[in-house]
Amino acid sequence: VITAELREWRGRAIPLEGKQIHDVVDDLSRKYIDVEVEAEFKRGQYEGTRSLDTKRFRVVGVRNEDADDYHLYITNLPREEFLPADLATLYRCRWEVETLFRELKTQYELDEFDTNNPDVVKILLYAALLSLLVSRELLDLVTEQADDEIVFPPERWAATFRSHAQLILHELGEYLGYSPPPLLERLIEDAQKIHQQRPILQETLATATQPRCES
Repeated sequence: VITAELREWRGRAIPLEGKQIHDVVDDLSRKYIDVEVEAEFKRGQYEGTRSLDTKRFRVVGVRNEDADDYHLYITNLPREEFLPADLATLYRCRWEVETLFRELKTQYELDEFDTNNPDVVKILLYAALLSLLVSRELLDLVTEQADDEIVFPPERWAATFRSHAQLILHELGEYLGYSPPPLLERLIEDAQKIHQQRPILQETLATATQPRCES
């Protein structure tokens, strides 16, 4: 419930005191809403009962002309120090932090470290952060080359970057002059037995099961 308006409007402005904010928000066209509200809530259970209580907050609305509605923010920051536009910027920055961590978890597996080794965790953490950094740098480059009206949502871009990572590495290697060895040579190098004196399991089993030759 709105208890006070923190900003005066000229002309025949709709009075808001005493009204539910969601009941009047669709009728307003002002650029900002800046009011004090009283919210009712239930306290934690105590001796089997939950009592009702109220608390006052400041609610700020910033009009979104494209969607023809308001973005509403609840805060305890004073109006003398933070104007509605300032609060909208602060909350937008907070949301950027949330989406950044969500991207690190969903695309770079920041929350799926299947190890208890601190050194391995550090390596995986730095790998995720470096991947994010490269992704954002490449996004800036793509944005510069694309038409101005094209929009690249960060999380959609992150998924695209991850799915094309091997191709990007290949193109980058060629650009820097690092030519990988032919595929057959790589297979031979990676798959061969490292210790020539140590027989592999199949060799040991085959030797043990061969019939002994008569002397």
